[in-house]
Amino acid sequence: EVQLVESGGDLVQAGGSLRLSCAASGFTFNDSAIGWFRQAPGKEREGVSCISNSDGSTYYRDSVKGRFTISSDNAKNTVYLQMNNLKADDTAVYYCAAMARGYYYCTGYGPGYDYWGQGTQVTVSS
Repeated sequence: EVQLVESGGDLVQAGGSLRLSCAASGFTFNDSAIGWFRQAPGKEREGVSCISNSDGSTYYRDSVKGRFTISSDNAKNTVYLQMNNLKADDTAVYYCAAMARGYYYCTGYGPGYDYWGQGTQVTVSS
């Protein structure tokens, strides 16, 4: 059974930091890519970041470049999203997702992902 379990969401003040974790199981982690997505109330889901666990390549949406860092611990089957200098616009439910059935490259395109977690709430107060 595939599982993706997010954790680390919280309420934080603007300018603060959070680290999200995505613990994965049920598929070959080293052959996968893991992405982070977010959805704010009334807005469409958007891709935030992605990391390829096979070659380490990454993707970031422009609005988080320089503030967010994605990393992967292949020994723990866990991907992290370090979020610094958080802004009110970062408030959303954050989901991790896995491309586990083959992929060409990391992407922020949601339909390319095979499995999704339940999400973790990040709230940034201004």
